[in-house]
Amino acid sequence: MSAIDLAHLRQWVGRLQTDADTVALRHARLMAATIGQPAAPLQTGDPLPPLWHWIYFLEGAPASQLGPDGHAARGGFLPPVPLPNRMWAGGRVVMEAPIPIGAPVEKHSQVLSVDLKQGRSGDLVFVTVLHEIFVDGSRCVREEHDIVYKQAQPARAPAPGEVAPDGVHRRPWQPDTTQLFRYSALTFNGHRIHYDADYCRKVEGYAHPVVHGPLVATMLAGFAQEMAGRPLRSFTYRGLQPALLGAPLSLHLSAKSGGLLAWCRLANGQTCMRAEATFAPR
Repeated sequence: MSAIDLAHLRQWVGRLQTDADTVALRHARLMAATIGQPAAPLQTGDPLPPLWHWIYFLEGAPASQLGPDGHAARGGFLPPVPLPNRMWAGGRVVMEAPIPIGAPVEKHSQVLSVDLKQGRSGDLVFVTVLHEIFVDGSRCVREEHDIVYKQAQPARAPAPGEVAPDGVHRRPWQPDTTQLFRYSALTFNGHRIHYDADYCRKVEGYAHPVVHGPLVATMLAGFAQEMAGRPLRSFTYRGLQPALLGAPLSLHLSAKSGGLLAWCRLANGQTCMRAEATFAPR
């Protein structure tokens, strides 16, 4: 394991990247099918459901430019952190205006910070990236995305911890291999922790493939908007521990001043992800 040269990694702070895409109707309908959305078929001009912007602006690095984990090799836009495990840790998303399905969109990204912390498993490097999405020059989404890099650990059962309560609203969710495959395909995500069980166990220390963090966040955000009956305006979320394929999950909501608390609970009762949501006024 290489020593972490924080000063070198911080040379990536301020690095910029821009991209353009079209919010394709077909792609949105494929997402609806992936998560089992029961509503009427989406149409051009409809507002894109919350956090579905993650299925656009896809990066397509050729196989020769991928690292051993299936991600693009490090050291391009993101810093070359010398820790093997990379996870979607959390973020803060503000929906300032709806993104219409069918609209051309632009995304501006910037590395905001690189920080080194100590966790129970050793060194943790947190990289925060700002993403802004524009339609016709007007910003629709402002998002700060937190990525964490850590050392690999041997596969083991989760440590016992505090059991999360039931929410006022709750919904069971059982991700399966097909759903994880389809979400990986929709987001062009080659990260092997989501489909390669041998890699998970032998390299990254997970007993089973890992449910995508952004998929968990998307399910929570959609559930919150559905129960509130109003468009989501902000969504702040944090992954607490990974959800592994094969175990049932449940989504929970409770009232909070100005919005809703949301969390995803593992089969052992512990929290996988915690979030807070606010909504447009009635």
